[in-house]
Amino acid sequence: MVKWGQPFAVSDRARIEVAIADAQKRTGARLSLIVVPLSDHYSLYAPLWAAIGALIINGLAALLLPQLGIRAGYVIGASSFVILTLVFDWLPLRLRIVPARIKLSRAQHLAHREFAVHVVGPSHERNGVLFFVSIGERYVEVLADREIHQQVGTEAWEKVVADFLVAARENHLVDGILVAISQLQALLEAHCPPSTTPE
Repeated sequence: MVKWGQPFAVSDRARIEVAIADAQKRTGARLSLIVVPLSDHYSLYAPLWAAIGALIINGLAALLLPQLGIRAGYVIGASSFVILTLVFDWLPLRLRIVPARIKLSRAQHLAHREFAVHVVGPSHERNGVLFFVSIGERYVEVLADREIHQQVGTEAWEKVVADFLVAARENHLVDGILVAISQLQALLEAHCPPSTTPE
């Protein structure tokens, strides 16, 4: 199963979906891919930082230009807030003003929610693996049910993630996903062949 949130080219989507389908035929586990542009909109951060910036600008204006009246101060503050909100709402800048721990928390939360909905929920056997990518947060995680995780081990999942991150840093996102699918397929073939399910 593939869930798209990021607009890849049609040809790239087709390559990835074929790779997932092929992997599904070769393993008894459910393999899913989730790619999202962001794990959250972080919509409160732009107005928050804009309000702080507008207060600073208003304060500086009052100190440097004490002859300005209340009306002028209101106009300066309001216009500063509107302009700064638009500036901080620009996605690359918005992601920079969000604390790293918040981005990590939101991405992890979404990954685990998607795992519950798309891997655990539809499967009675609960034998699935999710490869989750949140592009904006640069967050990648492999989630597996308990039995598969115990059989494969943390180091194997970490290698899949590390190899993908190398490709992503070199702007080879699609190739990185295809390599990750291939690696996950090999791990699942070894531990969950089609004729068996995890005990």
